[in-house]
Amino acid sequence: MLRRLTIIFLIAAASLQTLAQTETRFGNEASDTTFIGNLLSVASQQKFDTPEDRVAFFARKFIGTPYGAHTLEGEPEILTVRVDSLDCTTFVETAMALAMTIGEGRSSWRDFVYNLQRMRYRNGQVNGYPSRLHYICDWAVDNTHRGNIKDATMLFPGANYLQRTIDFMTTNRDKYPALADDDNYHRIRDLENGYRRHRFPYIKSSALGAKVTKNVFHEGDVVALVTKLNNLDVTHMGIIVLEDGEPYLLHASSTDGKVEISKHNLAEFMRRNRQWLGIRVFRLSE
Repeated sequence: MLRRLTIIFLIAAASLQTLAQTETRFGNEASDTTFIGNLLSVASQQKFDTPEDRVAFFARKFIGTPYGAHTLEGEPEILTVRVDSLDCTTFVETAMALAMTIGEGRSSWRDFVYNLQRMRYRNGQVNGYPSRLHYICDWAVDNTHRGNIKDATMLFPGANYLQRTIDFMTTNRDKYPALADDDNYHRIRDLENGYRRHRFPYIKSSALGAKVTKNVFHEGDVVALVTKLNNLDVTHMGIIVLEDGEPYLLHASSTDGKVEISKHNLAEFMRRNRQWLGIRVFRLSE
């Protein structure tokens, strides 16, 4: 017991030290921190059986939140917290960081901010634009290595592997204003060199309607949608919710302009959106 309390104290101390050293950009600091604090306070009174339950709880709290693109862009690169508008990635990161905070027995908005940084940046440290985990393959490798998440894709029957060389950002340098800076460009290119012929697991869209596949999903699973583009891995993310045992995608939709549950179940959603080959599945660690 004493050892556990010591570990918790050290984690909390590290959290406060990191926050003291890290500048944070809010949409509106007063209202955002109040909203986050209230969410965590409510959640701290709930009983959750699994980390996925915590993720799903928080994800549902953002239904109806407006979609907002490019909310992280700006110079200099600093940790940005937005709860008034979300894109698909910031929605997932926010729900996971909130769930991580409650899982650690903490309920302060400062602890959430610390965990959001841990989730979003390489090694949990902000060090310029290239330190942000822009590619989901990079996000997955980094967060899995640090024990924040688990790749659950291979738990699904029929899961297979795909191989890609990931260099979309530098190939499309003009789409990323920050890459006009040569240092940023070269650092991202060096990162991409580590993802040449990168091999990662995925589940084909055609397998998602099978009962044996649907039965493996947990409410609160994070899914990343694998694109058909040959130099990129993922172009959308969301969180699984179960309705009568059927998996649906809860996501920040640019088409409908808000966070919502998809109108169709996951298998049908993927069938109607042919730009995606399939999905990857991640779970928050204990």
